[in-house]
Amino acid sequence: MLALVEVIAKSLVENPEQVEVKETSNDGSAMTIELKVAPSDMGKVIGKQGRIAKALRTVVKAAAVKQNKKVTVEIIS
Repeated sequence: MLALVEVIAKSLVENPEQVEVKETSNDGSAMTIELKVAPSDMGKVIGKQGRIAKALRTVVKAAAVKQNKKVTVEIIS
C-alpha cells in the first residue's frame, strides 16, 4: 500500500523527490500511512474541497479491504 500511495502522490505533485511515505502500525490489523509532500504541493494533494485526498483515501481503503486490514491515510506538512 505504501507503493500505491507513493505512486499516486508523485504523479500529482511538481516536486516528486520530496514525497515521503511512512507506515505506522497501530495494531495487528490497522495501520496509518503518513504522506508528506513539499508545502507548495500540499494543495495539489488535497485538491479542491479535499476531493483528491478523499479519492486517495478511498482507493487505499479499497486495496486494504482485499487484505483484511484497516488503513488510514494522513497528509502531514
